Amino acid sequence: MKRLSLEQELKSNAYPGRGIIIGKTADGLKAVAAYFIMGRSENSRNRVFVEDGEGIRTQAYDPAKLTDPSLIIYAPVRVLGNKTIVTNGDQTDTIYEGMDHQLTFEQSLRSREFEPDAPNYTPRISGIMHIENGSYNYAMSILKSNEGDPSSCRRYTFAYENPKAGEGHFIHTYQCDGNPLPSFEGEPKLVSVSDDIDAFADMIWNSLNEDNKVSLFVRYITLSDGTYETRIINKNK
Repeated sequence: MKRLSLEQELKSNAYPGRGIIIGKTADGLKAVAAYFIMGRSENSRNRVFVEDGEGIRTQAYDPAKLTDPSLIIYAPVRVLGNKTIVTNGDQTDTIYEGMDHQLTFEQSLRSREFEPDAPNYTPRISGIMHIENGSYNYAMSILKSNEGDPSSCRRYTFAYENPKAGEGHFIHTYQCDGNPLPSFEGEPKLVSVSDDIDAFADMIWNSLNEDNKVSLFVRYITLSDGTYETRIINKNK
């Protein structure tokens, strides 16, 4: 698979929707996770990321303007022991609870499907990172409708064992802007990952469409001891 420029992928797409990037720094010392949200409606844009324990949650920037919290207020990131879960919806909790009861990542998601937001049927994208004794692997999942047909759910899981230093994978909800919004297609995209958390966060944030970007989360986890650094950038301040 050809390695793509994450910067160019973001700059050339006005509306990838919500996106997850997972990988490993070029020096091989840290696991990397990033999650961003975008919005076209006032309700979607009226959000910020806030820290919640070891994870984060979305919250309304102006509670008075919140109209429907069902698909926009959730915990995108939760930590279960040596596992970090990153998703674009409340399936974060489904994965957390399933894996806490010895189900696999894939098994935990069997009870879920794409979002009920006709006619888009937004895909549910999810990632799981597992770090243990310095070793690291991750997996990504997408649950999507069958070409816009809500009677059929397509389930894809991509697993990456012993990922290469400097590489990551990027999955997002929409191919591009549109009405209805076309779902992401194919495998997660192979991209480069920086050693510098601030440079990486700034690159992603500055590459997202200025009108549509809402919030960004980036975390670098040291493989040797599990300590981590986090950056959160919100458009609403």
